[in-house]
Amino acid sequence: MFRAMLVEKDADGAILAGVREISEDRLPEGDVVVAVEYSTLNYKDGLCLGGQGGLVRTYPHVPGIDFAGTVEKSEDIRFAPGDKVVLTGWRVGEVHWGGYAQKARVKGDWLVPLPEGLTTRQAMAVGTAGLTAMLAIMALEEHGLAPGDDPVLVTGAAGGVGSVATAILSRLGHRVAAVTGRPETAKYLNDLGATQIVPRAELADPSKKMLESEIWAGCVDSVAGAMLGRVLKQMKYASSVATVGLAGGAMLEGALITPFILRGVNLLGIDSVMCPYETRHRAWSRVARDLPMEKLDKMIQGATLADLPALGADILKGRVKGRVVVDVNA
Repeated sequence: MFRAMLVEKDADGAILAGVREISEDRLPEGDVVVAVEYSTLNYKDGLCLGGQGGLVRTYPHVPGIDFAGTVEKSEDIRFAPGDKVVLTGWRVGEVHWGGYAQKARVKGDWLVPLPEGLTTRQAMAVGTAGLTAMLAIMALEEHGLAPGDDPVLVTGAAGGVGSVATAILSRLGHRVAAVTGRPETAKYLNDLGATQIVPRAELADPSKKMLESEIWAGCVDSVAGAMLGRVLKQMKYASSVATVGLAGGAMLEGALITPFILRGVNLLGIDSVMCPYETRHRAWSRVARDLPMEKLDKMIQGATLADLPALGADILKGRVKGRVVVDVNA
């Protein structure tokens, strides 16, 4: 038996989430069993905990799109008992039972070795959000961004993706402008390396102009919506925006084709869910090298399985700062 956060639907369709004792024989099919040590909290987890967004197809369900731990049993020759591993993406925690449990059984193809220099707790402080931030930065670099091409804008900067992106970009030598709608997070963002705080209100409304003054040499965007439409008009010539989320909506309000054809701006879509193993492995290696661990520690808010329903509601309302690390054994 092991403990897990189980989400169930009652006869009336109401969603109930709570910590339950579960037998190992209820785990879904897979070729590797992992003794989970830590998981984390992402926006998708908030949706799954509350039964929103249509992400969970079958109940009862164990959410948690990320986890890190130790291999307990393996039929995959790449992994042996005792190996430390990380999982992000692959619809785990949505379609497949996830990391909000003391045990998980998954396909070996979905795992990567824990990068040297990271603990399982630090890996979950990074999680999907941090991996996505690193993938976004790698994409910007592949399209020409280099230290000295400043400033680089980070939208939703106090969230999980934004926090890690801010810390890594600063470490790489960029001047980072951090967008936030919460003035109380300014010191937190400055401590992560942001040199400029941009109030969300300055970019929140669509602009009717074809183009605006060239300001940003690159951008990691997790907001989309009207803000992304506005930012695109402010990008420097031949610069790029790596977009990773849609907290502000899926529509590009106020967006025009002009930044793309008059300034050669690139809009780069970043997906971490189905990201190939080789790219995922390379990104985790970059995280271990380029993310300052002392800044990672400042992002962490600890939690237990029992804390998750309340935290899930908070993240959907934009009330979570930094990274929540869930100790599934506490």
